[in-house]
Amino acid sequence: MKRRVYITVFVVMTTGALGVGYFFLFGKLFPFSPLIIGFSKHEMTNSVVYVQNGANFNDYARLDALIPGVEKFHQQRFTNKPKLFIFRDKASYFQRSLSKARFCAFYNGSVVIAPWALEEDRDGKISLDIYLTHELSHSIIFQNAGLWHAYTYPHWLLEGLATYSANQMGTSFYPSRDETYRLIAQGNFMPPNDFQTRREDAIKIDAEHRSPFFYSEFACMVDYLVERHGKDKLLAYVEGLFKDSDNARVFRAVYGVDFERFVAEFREMVSKGAPA
Repeated sequence: MKRRVYITVFVVMTTGALGVGYFFLFGKLFPFSPLIIGFSKHEMTNSVVYVQNGANFNDYARLDALIPGVEKFHQQRFTNKPKLFIFRDKASYFQRSLSKARFCAFYNGSVVIAPWALEEDRDGKISLDIYLTHELSHSIIFQNAGLWHAYTYPHWLLEGLATYSANQMGTSFYPSRDETYRLIAQGNFMPPNDFQTRREDAIKIDAEHRSPFFYSEFACMVDYLVERHGKDKLLAYVEGLFKDSDNARVFRAVYGVDFERFVAEFREMVSKGAPA
């Protein structure tokens, strides 16, 4: 009887270990793996670029050159060189990415880049520099916040800060600041605390591109904070959330007003007519 128990335990543990190993090598935990198989490694000054065998990409310096600007804007340093992964095909990308979007930043600061994003950049549909700068904003926040605070970081602020810092409004699918204000004034608005929750789907938005509108809306809110209170306070708010996951408490401590009151003031300002 004991022999059967031991065999069962051994089989279960072995299967579990193999499963975990698979996810690290070929699945959703891939960016956390200490062993990267099937990729060439390119150690750069500010980053490490991994290119999957068969992928047509060699402009490593272009990616690496974006890092100093991200650090300068956020007034933070990457705690480790971010790892940037280039894939040869959609299947390989979807197998390892947490998202079906063009880019995905992981909580350790790694960024995976879809092959069609490189094609769209070559075709002039998107700017690789702008999109990757957006993701690197997430990356530097995640590394400095640590795993738990990265996981609990306010989603609206992550996207607003990334879009604002990358100067992404008015490019590709993202409405400009003026267009975003116009859409908000018409009644389109995603409450920040509803973003990426079950309540999000119930919010009706009349915009050509739903997610880019959200990101531009949040970037406008970040812009409003900077115009009203300065960038130093914004960074104090951003960094305060590295240690305290309570957004309402951190916001009140930095700005002296409730977060919901700030949101209401922002909407009121927009409804009265126009960007400051």
